[in-house]
Amino acid sequence: MTIEEFLINANIGRVKRYDTGDTIFCEGSTPNYYYLIIEGSVKLSNFDEEGKESIHNIAVKGQSVGEFLLFTDRRSPCNAIAIMPCEILRVSSMKFYKLLDGHPELKMAMIRKLSDSLFVAVLMRQMMSIKDPASKLTLLMDFLKTPGQAANFSFQVPITRQQMASITGMRVETTIRTLKLMEKQGLVKIIKRKIFY
Repeated sequence: MTIEEFLINANIGRVKRYDTGDTIFCEGSTPNYYYLIIEGSVKLSNFDEEGKESIHNIAVKGQSVGEFLLFTDRRSPCNAIAIMPCEILRVSSMKFYKLLDGHPELKMAMIRKLSDSLFVAVLMRQMMSIKDPASKLTLLMDFLKTPGQAANFSFQVPITRQQMASITGMRVETTIRTLKLMEKQGLVKIIKRKIFY
């Protein structure tokens, strides 16, 4: 059983609704909850001094956000913002720690989750070091694609061009131009403004 399944069945948290653009937690805040997305999507991001957003990750239904913050004495280095209407199960950190202490199998599951978070962080750093825009977008779409979705163009990219640009560190115009070029090369299909990979 996953941590997510256990939390839903254990009924130990409270579900809170967030509208698009609502802040779940903000940069500089102290972590007090484990957040599990029941419905919707959440981005982890920062804004630079010029107001440009840098997206570190996008979490979707069934995933958690900011769990790494519960195991450090540091404040949050980023914001968590709803990118669509969300329902999020919030479990207090104290209840979450007790849950892990009482269930060793969940501790191992948590280690796997934290390892996945570290993997994403390394992947994002790798993406920033790549110069070729098409290679950046390919790496991003490979990451977003569900394992096992091997058929070409069977995966609809679940984020906007603006979000793709923010994640890859490119300008929106460069992202759009690169996607059009990738479509001409047969790497993606764009149907009614939706990107299929």
